[in-house]
Amino acid sequence: MISVKLIGGAKKSFLKDQFEINTSDITILELFNLLLKLKPNNSPELDTKNILIAINGVDSSAMNGQSTIIKNNDLVSIIPVIHGGSSKKLNFVIQKKQIQIIEIKGQKTIDVKFIDELRKKFPKIQLQAISSNFILNGSHLKKILSLSLESEKNNLLLSNKLETDILMRFALTTQISNAITVVGIKPKSNFILIAIGNKKILQSFYDEMVLKSVILFQKNNDSFLKKYFKITKKQLDVVHSKTPLEDILVEKAVILF
Repeated sequence: MISVKLIGGAKKSFLKDQFEINTSDITILELFNLLLKLKPNNSPELDTKNILIAINGVDSSAMNGQSTIIKNNDLVSIIPVIHGGSSKKLNFVIQKKQIQIIEIKGQKTIDVKFIDELRKKFPKIQLQAISSNFILNGSHLKKILSLSLESEKNNLLLSNKLETDILMRFALTTQISNAITVVGIKPKSNFILIAIGNKKILQSFYDEMVLKSVILFQKNNDSFLKKYFKITKKQLDVVHSKTPLEDILVEKAVILF
């Protein structure tokens, strides 16, 4: 038997938040086919291109994607990722939390104190800054945030704060000081600001930051990330997906214990 938990907008597609399926040892793709048969005809369609699938709290993209085998007594969580916004900001929802992403142009006068000052000015927003070099793309970013938020929900954070957990998962280290050194703010280097809060406050935050911001994800970081984390062609070749580098980075972030 498999337990399926529906989160956010996924509940509207099935008119319930959880149900049991009397089967096991099937792939995620096979589960999707079963779910389509269970979905009421008059309910909203499930946007399968913008969902995350977690098995027992672990993102399936860090395993074998849609080929991942779901075993007896596994809990499968279906988590919609709702996105929108302009090219200079990215807004989406994970686990009912509003998240806003902005990329800030590196300046000589901006250093690690910058985010401390922002936190004082916007105390109702959870803020973290990650060097742009360590984010592959928007999908990579969303998956890491999903891992951290899922860990927070299950009391499995790598540290006592969500913001620090996010930092450590992008740096792929369990050492906080090392994470700060590796992926933290550095003068003259672009960085991504991750802001979590309500829509009104996030808009105020964007209005404050817009003059310092640039178009998101312009730089191709593939080569840098492969070299920095010593990811070889052999490792990439054995990952059977369209996004092997992204999947390896997420997998490494999952197993940080």
